[in-house]
Amino acid sequence: MRRRANPPPSPLPQRDGVDPVRVRLPGEGDWATVREHLVERLRGAGAGVVEGMFAAGRVLGVDGEPVAADAAYVPGMYVWFHRELPYEVPVPFPLEVVHRDEHLVIVDKPHFLATMPRGSHVTETAVARLRRELGVPQLGVAHRLDRLTAGLLMFTVRPEERGAYQTLFRDRRVRKEYEAVAPYDASLALPRTVRSRIVKERGVLAAYEVEGEPNAVSHVELIDRKAGLGWYRLTPTTGQTHQLRVHMNTLGVPILGDPLYPEVAPPVPAGDFRRPLQLLARSLEFTDPVTGVEHRFRSTRVLEAWAAYDDWAGQ
Repeated sequence: MRRRANPPPSPLPQRDGVDPVRVRLPGEGDWATVREHLVERLRGAGAGVVEGMFAAGRVLGVDGEPVAADAAYVPGMYVWFHRELPYEVPVPFPLEVVHRDEHLVIVDKPHFLATMPRGSHVTETAVARLRRELGVPQLGVAHRLDRLTAGLLMFTVRPEERGAYQTLFRDRRVRKEYEAVAPYDASLALPRTVRSRIVKERGVLAAYEVEGEPNAVSHVELIDRKAGLGWYRLTPTTGQTHQLRVHMNTLGVPILGDPLYPEVAPPVPAGDFRRPLQLLARSLEFTDPVTGVEHRFRSTRVLEAWAAYDDWAGQ
């Protein structure tokens, strides 16, 4: 099998911890110029945006020189540019570094901070913030947490080692424990293991369960209970999107602060950081695939609804 060649290095540096956009022109198409293709490809950017990028010389080729607006379309050609990003409300919570060495950075992520650029969250993401704060532009994501979930998150320092750490998660060789606060149901027999098939469609906010071979497995235990609330330990052995949130909802005890389960709530305005989802990635345990060291990291965060429910609910 013929191996695909690696793309050439970017002629543009990161900006605010965010990589430039790289576009490889398709092998087939009816576009006469590079500009025509980008206008069609980026039609959601707004009228005149692409033309302005070319006029300002902000679309670069592999040689680092601006691509002319009338440059002929060449299949397979690479171009780079930075998107003009709208203002993002800063997430006003610290991103705490738990561990840092020449291979890894482990952080304790706050609620509301996305792991990596996606949609309207670009500069206000964990990876972009860490690149800026630590001065490590090559920092990469080993796995991800939902924006609304707090807790431990792993990043890699060396691009050539990223695959080894990502493989740990793919092959389920990382033991992850979560904690959650949700209603207490005396009739719910725990501990138990929940198995189901979860589907998450692109463009649809909530995931859902369907009939079929299970692809999501979660072990659920009750740690403690008080005043109608339960404090739960959740141990997933698979990694489907929203898996723990779906499974807790299926059990009839949806996690406090969840805007999607059991029902999709109206969108929360930007800058509204009240009543965070009470889900925390408490621990990560694994054997380092590069050094062989046995690692175990633990978040020191406290789930607010368990520590002081009235304060959390009254935010």
